[in-house]
Amino acid sequence: MGNTAQGSDDGAGLVVSFGEMLIDFVPDVAGVSLAESSGFIKAPGGAPANVAVAITKLGGRSAFVGKFGDDEFGHMLADILRKNGVEDEGVLFDTHARTALAFVTLKNNGEREFMFYRNPSADMLLTEAELNLGLIRRPCRSAHLAAMRASKEAGILLSYDPNVRLPLWPSHDAARDGIKSIWKEADFIKDFKGRVPGFQVKTIDTTGAGDAFVGSLLVSLAKDSSLYKNEEKLKEALRFANACGAICTTSKGAIPALPTPAMAQEVVAKGN
Repeated sequence: MGNTAQGSDDGAGLVVSFGEMLIDFVPDVAGVSLAESSGFIKAPGGAPANVAVAITKLGGRSAFVGKFGDDEFGHMLADILRKNGVEDEGVLFDTHARTALAFVTLKNNGEREFMFYRNPSADMLLTEAELNLGLIRRPCRSAHLAAMRASKEAGILLSYDPNVRLPLWPSHDAARDGIKSIWKEADFIKDFKGRVPGFQVKTIDTTGAGDAFVGSLLVSLAKDSSLYKNEEKLKEALRFANACGAICTTSKGAIPALPTPAMAQEVVAKGN
């Protein structure tokens, strides 16, 4: 599950992501099973971290709250956040758990299937007591809920994007009930009905496309929190976000494929 808090204080427009960051191992050839793959490309991933980096690459300001294993992968991920301009005061390391890993099967159309290694991984062990609440003013779940409560008390808008990976849930019903239990914390769900068309691109890997979209939309909301009340402005922001998501599918991995504003503007200008 990924939860992103958006707010403004002395760091106006700061977007705080809290949740997981992990290593995706992506086959170097699409259309083969994990067992058949002869090699893998190592790529940083995890929806909340992807969103945080998407925001900084689009010129926004973001911070990440989460926990890594005190291992080479964990320190590599923390370094990637720093190199991409994500504020990392909320990053912790756990000496008793490993950084989460995911093996991703790429189908020929760019869609994916995931196999996770977390038993549990460090990101699932973040506790409420370990939260750096200065950024936004049962271990993993209680920490997320505490961060949401603190955000609400500080007058911060909450963006809740359930990252549904059914193999990580006991059952479909448990996944649905868990997601629905958080809805009441949302500031808004939808004010308009409509459709904003996407862009046709040559898709290689869909990993991170939704995160690129969400990151772009949060950058727009951080600049103007009343955006969702103006249908035309919202459509413009959604069109730009669609371009960001489309661009992200044109190369492998999530964070390496996240676009810059110039790249997205070029796609919007060209249209389909």
